[in-house]
Amino acid sequence: MPNEHISRQFDAELESIRANVLQMGGLVESQIISAVQSLLDSDVPLMTRVIEDDHRVNALEVKIDEACSHVIARRQPTAGDLRMIMTVVKTITDLERIGDEAEKIARMATLLSQKSGLNPPRYQEIKHASDIALDMLRKSLDAFARLDVVLAAEVVRMDAQVDDEFRSIMRYLITFMMEDPRTISTALEILFVAKAIERMGDHAKNIAEYVIYMVKGRDVRHVTVDEIDREIQQ
Repeated sequence: MPNEHISRQFDAELESIRANVLQMGGLVESQIISAVQSLLDSDVPLMTRVIEDDHRVNALEVKIDEACSHVIARRQPTAGDLRMIMTVVKTITDLERIGDEAEKIARMATLLSQKSGLNPPRYQEIKHASDIALDMLRKSLDAFARLDVVLAAEVVRMDAQVDDEFRSIMRYLITFMMEDPRTISTALEILFVAKAIERMGDHAKNIAEYVIYMVKGRDVRHVTVDEIDREIQQ
């Protein structure tokens, strides 16, 4: 009975950690949506809120990290439980960095909102790229919650779409700057936004790769998508 009680406590601790990761992921999703919307609408109060709320993401990272440290020290997890804890520690780091990128977008949006006399490039491409990155994040978190390696592999494949969108935006902005050198400063700020979105996709991909590691026990970073597909079919 004592061992069964300890086991139930351990399971409850792990489930609490998983729930907190998903809570952090939900907060980061909200940050992305608000940051991009603030840019599209030139909504300065919303930009300010995104910047100010970044501390909430950071606080959750610290809370979850501490919980993982306590579990390692007290429970000495092995095998799948240890992989789960390692996955969580890495995942919250990437989530925190996605939150930083959302804050960066809000800061760039603040600068862009102060521009006058120049028409900025259209933002449709930015919105499209952010939608893909946001979908990647949602699917990677869903894969984490359901231990779904097939969905995780889909996220890895989606990263190429975000990269393509970034290159397309960069080419468009270069043309924009060449046509009117007065727009260089504005175009560079938009390019920083596009780069932040591209980095979000990279971090979402990382989370998906951690899920495959957690379930399969194999580190699939730095391998091809075809190798990942072969791994999850085994």
